[in-house]
Amino acid sequence: MTTVDTVVRRTRADAPEVAVMLAELTREYASRYGDEVAHAEMTRHHDDEFAPPHGSLLLLMRAGGAVAGGALRRCDERTAELKRVWTHSAHRRRGLARQVVAALENEAVRLGYRRLRLTTGPRQPEARSLYLATGYTPLFDVHADPLDIGLLAFEKALDTRPALTSGVLTYVVKLTASG
Repeated sequence: MTTVDTVVRRTRADAPEVAVMLAELTREYASRYGDEVAHAEMTRHHDDEFAPPHGSLLLLMRAGGAVAGGALRRCDERTAELKRVWTHSAHRRRGLARQVVAALENEAVRLGYRRLRLTTGPRQPEARSLYLATGYTPLFDVHADPLDIGLLAFEKALDTRPALTSGVLTYVVKLTASG
């Protein structure tokens, strides 16, 4: 069995591999919500919002290609918002989205944030499940029909304490910078 390293890379919104990611994400949104809604969502925030010193854009890279990614942007000095959490369609159901969320949470702590917020659309049940499974508090009635709610909002307080280890390393991701 061959092991493929997953590398988490900080990058910029204008990087070529990000363009590929955003194109697929836009198609995904369009298939669920229509072209107009997809375009509005993908152009809502300026690329600078996902750049240092207050934001970040991360990609999970395998064999030189982006397989998943996500970004965060500043809401206020203590709170950031997760955006564009995405897994390439050829790599889904492998836990990569959880890795993206964990990497973004670590990045948020590194940038000094104490809380994360996010919203996801009502036609993205896999995203809803991901955020519930990774400890995000729903700010909506989880028993209501998501289509009646609209955007599904979540938040999570970040643990900023140093990690305690039991002497067993269970998860390692290399973090590199580009651009």
